[in-house]
Amino acid sequence: IQRRLEGATVGFLGKTKEKLTKDDIFALVEPEDLVKYGLIPELIGRLPVIATLRELDRDDLIRVLTEPKDALVKQYQALFKLDDVELEFEKEALEAIAEEAINRKTGARGLRSLMESLMTDLMYEAPEIPNLKQCIITKDFVIGKEEKPKLVYSKKVA
Repeated sequence: IQRRLEGATVGFLGKTKEKLTKDDIFALVEPEDLVKYGLIPELIGRLPVIATLRELDRDDLIRVLTEPKDALVKQYQALFKLDDVELEFEKEALEAIAEEAINRKTGARGLRSLMESLMTDLMYEAPEIPNLKQCIITKDFVIGKEEKPKLVYSKKVA
């Protein structure tokens, strides 16, 4: 695609090749590029639309963690609520989880395994902790600086 674009300098293609990002290049794919890549023309002819995707950035991954109706954060909050424990994620913790997914190059699909590795032990331990009111997931817990998240206890009722 980039070789095809090297001669183009009009309109949207007026960017020099140094300014084109990988996402910009893939967005400009044409059927002949796929033929040159090795796909057979009979297959390409059966593709009614060619759509390209861009990599998710940190903000996109945080939105995946928090915004959908069945977002991972909401799922874990609901599970902790069953044990009368409020679960909270600090913004920096969510950013650290998203950064780890980017570093692992697993994207949104890798978020579940990251969350499970963080939360599994805590889910089993939380119901056994007396008077536990709130569990706050911090950045230090996510990156491994601390063994436990921040725990808030209710005052014992006499």
